Amino acid sequence: MTIQWFPGHMAKARREVTEKLKLVDIVMELVDARLPLSSRNPMMNEIVQNKPRLVLLNKADLADPRITDQWINYFQNQGLACVSINALKGEGLPKAANEAKRLFEPKVEAMKKKGIRPRAARAMILGIPNVGKSSLINRMAKKSIAKTGDRPGVTQAQQWIKVGKDFELLDTPGILWPKFEDPEVGLRLAATGAIKEEILDTEPVAIFIVEVMSKRYKGVLESRFGLDELPTDPREALEAIGRKRGFLRAGNVVDMLATWKLMIREFRGGQFGRISLESPSDFAEDERAELDAAPIVNTTEE
Repeated sequence: MTIQWFPGHMAKARREVTEKLKLVDIVMELVDARLPLSSRNPMMNEIVQNKPRLVLLNKADLADPRITDQWINYFQNQGLACVSINALKGEGLPKAANEAKRLFEPKVEAMKKKGIRPRAARAMILGIPNVGKSSLINRMAKKSIAKTGDRPGVTQAQQWIKVGKDFELLDTPGILWPKFEDPEVGLRLAATGAIKEEILDTEPVAIFIVEVMSKRYKGVLESRFGLDELPTDPREALEAIGRKRGFLRAGNVVDMLATWKLMIREFRGGQFGRISLESPSDFAEDERAELDAAPIVNTTEE
């Protein structure tokens, strides 16, 4: 599934982020814990450059905890601080705040040496659409400030938000790249809701979910839908699921559209349990090099 989508407000967002980067001390990069690499903007290294960066694995409550631990190790090996969080419930946020303060400490020391009174850390929050940026800001600010929604493209302007005495946060629109060269990346993002419904064909997304579940989490779909055995062909599996759920039309024909939508809805809602769509071992060394593009150095500008 090749998707080309680059709305004007996203092109504008990238320009604004580049312009405002010099005003911030730390970049908080928010990704989906279920697909950390696929939910990263491949231009992120180019945009962020050498700013201290904290990677936050959001929606960790929906991801496989064993694989999330692997991802934390992966990013730490890349020289990046990394914490798993659940922005909606605030889980992991105290640890994330401590990591952000640690990254800001060299700047504080530099200001003290110059006789400058230390100030609150200025952090920019970046991430692709629907990854949970607004939920994170609202939870950290302890009030509804940023707009939230279950669809991409809700945040379309920048705003500074004070969080106690320690931080000033800059919310930014989600930045999504214009083309998914790897069909798997597009399918992973579509499965988790990072792509607008209007441009999706639900059938390949539902098929992809079934394939992943059958490969990584065998037995979950059988248990969820009360099937003795899931057919090996994903289309036949979806038909069996639709029939089990009673999605039938005249002539005892399964309503496949309703079945595809059910599969996507239940996956996004966590009804299948804690599922990760990718792990570090899925990526060959050359693919990792392409995704990470350039080495990251967490240095602090004085």
